[in-house]
Amino acid sequence: MFRRSMFAACLLTIAGCAQMPPPANPASAARTVVVFFTADSAALDQAAQSAITEAADTAKQRPNAVVHVRGFATPDAGSPAFNQSLANTRAQGVADALVQAGVPRSQLRMESRGGVPYEMMPTESRRVEILIGS
Repeated sequence: MFRRSMFAACLLTIAGCAQMPPPANPASAARTVVVFFTADSAALDQAAQSAITEAADTAKQRPNAVVHVRGFATPDAGSPAFNQSLANTRAQGVADALVQAGVPRSQLRMESRGGVPYEMMPTESRRVEILIGS
C-alpha cells in the first residue's frame, strides 16, 4: 500500500510538471560577459576583443537593455587609489570598445569598483563585467 501511494505521488508530480508553463526564453534573460586583464594592465588582448564582440552583439539585439560595465582591479596589489584608477581605466576601455562595436553610448552605465575581490582567485579580480539587461 505504501509503495502504491508513493508511486501515485510520483506520477502526480511528473504530470504536474508537464503542465507547468515553459521556461522563459533564455535569449531574453540578462547576460553577463567577463573581460579579463593581465596584472597592472588595461590593454585589450584578442580574448578581450572576442568577449567585447560577443557582448556587443547581444546588446545590439536588445536596444532597450541597459549595459552595465563594471571595472575591477586586484585588491592585494597596489594602493587603493591605484586600483580605483586602474579599474576605471579598464571599464572605460571596454565601454569605448563596445561603442566602437555599435552599442549606443546612451545604453551604457559605467562604474569602477577598485580592489574588490572575486569569489575564487585574486587574479580574476583583474576584470570588467559587462551585464546586459533583459
